[in-house]
Amino acid sequence: MTDSDNTTDLSNSHPTENYLTDSWSFGRPIPLAGRLEKSGFPPWLTVFVGLIFAFVLFQGISLVVTFILLFINDVSLTDLTTDLNVILEENARELMIANTIGQVFGLLIPAILFARLHSKNHSDFLRLRSTDIRLVVLSVIGLLALVPVVHWIGVVSESLPWPQSIRDFEQTQMDLIERILLQDFSVTFALSMMALTPAICEEILFRGYIQRQAERSMGIWGGILFSGLIFGLYHLRPTQAIPLGFLGVYLAYLTWRSGSIIPAIIVHFANNAFAIALGRYAQTEAGSALDVESFQVPLSVVIPAALILAIVTFGLDRTAKLVLKEKSINQDLSDVSRERRQTD
Repeated sequence: MTDSDNTTDLSNSHPTENYLTDSWSFGRPIPLAGRLEKSGFPPWLTVFVGLIFAFVLFQGISLVVTFILLFINDVSLTDLTTDLNVILEENARELMIANTIGQVFGLLIPAILFARLHSKNHSDFLRLRSTDIRLVVLSVIGLLALVPVVHWIGVVSESLPWPQSIRDFEQTQMDLIERILLQDFSVTFALSMMALTPAICEEILFRGYIQRQAERSMGIWGGILFSGLIFGLYHLRPTQAIPLGFLGVYLAYLTWRSGSIIPAIIVHFANNAFAIALGRYAQTEAGSALDVESFQVPLSVVIPAALILAIVTFGLDRTAKLVLKEKSINQDLSDVSRERRQTD
């Protein structure tokens, strides 16, 4: 059993199908017989088409739903053009609901539908599998070490000589986020809209569909890097694209190394939940969320954190190989037992 995933042509026994070999599917290659495969579309093309389609659909659905909800709240077009910021602040709940609907119907569902156009076994294609709790725990520990490193990279990136137009654009985003964080939402509502939904929808798109297709086209490490960097660019914050991309690469590595998208979803949720809690604290106690973003983590913290991250990553690799071996043995024993029952 190897750690690599590849597309294999098994045309001798199945003349019309290719198969995706995945070490976590334990000897059961994932069939590639969907419409996109039969039509001969190369993986790299479906990556870019999928990204563009999902991005446009997400933005379009979010915008349409926002206007519908504002219309229901008796907000006129004139109101929007005269004082947009006040309208958005007063309708922050509707804005979050629209964003959530956009993510579900613009990111999550298209990713699943695209996967079904490649394989009838779309769950394995997207790595929607259960995982070992040891890998989840190590993944979260890795996030704790990763946070100060990513924050330090973000502050360094922010200090670069970016054009004022980019800074103004990002400031508008931050102002809106600050207004949303100041709203008196319940913890459950805030976590559902701003942490859980993005974690599920974005991971299934980026680490499920995009990474799988990128791996088929660019190899394992090329797919991991591509998935991470695209994730950073997707958030439309140029000054933070590098640190977000660094986080994305970590999530992509977790997905490949564990053979499951679950650790990445949990880590993504934990990261978002921490950001929400920190942002709320900054707004209510420290005065401004921007102060938190510009706080420089000292190197005396960053360097040990980076070392811990490297150790945890090594531990993840060793543990994943152990889990893979254990599951492979259990699968072999199960197959032998099944064959004996059939023989009897």
